[in-house]
Amino acid sequence: MSAPPSRPASALSTLLAPPYTAPTRLAQALQSKGHAVIGPEGVCELLGVDMAALAALTPHWNDLPADAYLRDGGRYRRRRHACFVVDDQEVSRVPDRAHWQPVEYNALHGGLERWFEPLAASLLDQPAWNRLLQSLAGICSLLRGRRPWYVEAHQFRIDTTDGIGRPTPEGAHRDGVDFVAVLLVSRVGIKGGETRVFEAEGPQGMRFTMSEPWTLLMLDDARVIHESTPIQPLTEGEGHRDTLVLTFRSSGFQGP
Repeated sequence: MSAPPSRPASALSTLLAPPYTAPTRLAQALQSKGHAVIGPEGVCELLGVDMAALAALTPHWNDLPADAYLRDGGRYRRRRHACFVVDDQEVSRVPDRAHWQPVEYNALHGGLERWFEPLAASLLDQPAWNRLLQSLAGICSLLRGRRPWYVEAHQFRIDTTDGIGRPTPEGAHRDGVDFVAVLLVSRVGIKGGETRVFEAEGPQGMRFTMSEPWTLLMLDDARVIHESTPIQPLTEGEGHRDTLVLTFRSSGFQGP
């Protein structure tokens, strides 16, 4: 699958506001368009928690080990990973496993078993954590029918240690799952990091910048491809962009 045409470099620093969808219309938007963005207040409404509960998750991004698998030679990504099965309201942590994607979906890192340090128990003990997985799995079931969902959770910090950080070094891509949820956790001292979503089998696309913490982008992975543009520091020194990526798959975890 070819990547969408590149945009002028000047667009990288333009903060285009996301086209927010009301949380009550999330399933409808995913069904009609294949993607939707929910603002922070809407995420709180969707999960049934207050902003303080989400903010309590944020400090857990300050202790992420370096990603040792970057094939572009960069040092800009830190991450943790864990797997769960969500069956209605029951959230079960499953034994740690390698993150694996076929080359078809990740030309840069596909075909490689990547073992990352697990998510910290102190993060998983936060009240908002299970609500997040339960609520988003519930949206998936509204669209595909109730079933267990196999969820991979990825904590990412992309920084500007090398002067530039790449949130999606593999380029515009799909993940080989049913649904993808991307939550912005924080954005500190950077420019760039524009989100781009395109039809997988069509010409339509959109771009915007997630700038408010706990903004949610949810994607129907079969229908759209997505990427985020590189980040650079606003001033001398380092900045970073923290995200939580959750993938939902109905037919088990991906593996070789």
